[in-house]
Amino acid sequence: MSALAEPFTAASELDRILAGRAIRSVYQPIVGLDAPGVVGFEALARGPEGSSLERPDRLFAAARELGRTIQLDLACREAALSGALEAGLRASATLFVNVEAEALGGRLPPRLAALLGQATSSFPVVVEITERALTARPAELLGSLAELRTLGCGIALDDVGADERSLALMPFLRPDVIKLDLRFVQDRPSTQLARIHNAVAAEAERTGAVLLAEGIESEEHVQTARALGATLGQGYLLGRPGALTPPARPVASGAPLLGAGRGAHETSPYELVSAARPVRRGRKPLLLATSRELEHQATTLGSEAVVLSTFQEAQHLTPQTLRFYARLAQSTAFVGALGSGVSIEPAPGVRGAELHDDDPVRAEWDVVVIGAHFAAAFAARDLGDRGPDSERRFDFALTYERETVVAAARSLISRIAPV
Repeated sequence: MSALAEPFTAASELDRILAGRAIRSVYQPIVGLDAPGVVGFEALARGPEGSSLERPDRLFAAARELGRTIQLDLACREAALSGALEAGLRASATLFVNVEAEALGGRLPPRLAALLGQATSSFPVVVEITERALTARPAELLGSLAELRTLGCGIALDDVGADERSLALMPFLRPDVIKLDLRFVQDRPSTQLARIHNAVAAEAERTGAVLLAEGIESEEHVQTARALGATLGQGYLLGRPGALTPPARPVASGAPLLGAGRGAHETSPYELVSAARPVRRGRKPLLLATSRELEHQATTLGSEAVVLSTFQEAQHLTPQTLRFYARLAQSTAFVGALGSGVSIEPAPGVRGAELHDDDPVRAEWDVVVIGAHFAAAFAARDLGDRGPDSERRFDFALTYERETVVAAARSLISRIAPV
């Protein structure tokens, strides 16, 4: 039996809600912890009052079961923006809007795009996503985020700590705001939470991202959030979801945004790495030892690691390599393999991408490994030798400089096909 007792009734009710634009938003305050005062609001979706789909969990469960998550997500964003505009929200407060992973990709509908343009001209807008969005639809997500930043939006990574994959994926999203899962303030300290926090703190220091602690329900939670380096907070102690009442005189300014210009790169790993590091020349056996060492380094990073490799052609993905990458995919956050003739999933858990002849990466042999505290990129370009395979020569470069490694990884992950 379905989780929904009466799927056809739920379908009819959901249809009525979507057709009648009956989704409504309630708004939970986001408060400054160092300089107390409302700095923004998170829009939370609700169904019509008194309906069986009023609760958000039931509303989204129905939409997922009936294949209408995208339509519901668009309706929720429209309600959030319309409600904030009607309430008279101004530039002194930031509006946080959630986006479902399935809804990322493709251009915004004209009505929603117009609303977003109207909103961003009146107040800052931050789009909240989870790590699930990147692991499911990496290329589409990076393209969508680039478009949203062009439209003036900031990006927040939500529920960091609930899934450790979010640590590995932070560099690709470059969030303006990192939202710490409520476990950080509500649970007892642990080595696991400390390890996650160290990774988050390192990313915030590198990029200037703001930390926001969720689930604050007591003064003790406030003190814990401050100790973790959070400057923003959200929770029942600070304000419950309700009607949007813009602060007359906000004590703090809205959540700062890091700015645009953080879209997916349109270049290749070799072009990026060779521009930053000396280029050397070597034969395949030498390069093979270097690339394998990086691949095995990834095994020590665990669930925080992202591994992306190019193989020129699918034939270079040997059975031994496929077995190794399948094992790697079981213990890391994300593993990608790209090349001519590479399928969407060349090995269990490995995300694949076909490289076409006109793609500059087609001539490259790249291995990029990123963890919370480790980054390395090996990038080589084939010189076109036609002799024995072991005698093939490549120009290559190697870097451990994090920004260059992240740029190289983004150039590859933006080519990964959706599941």
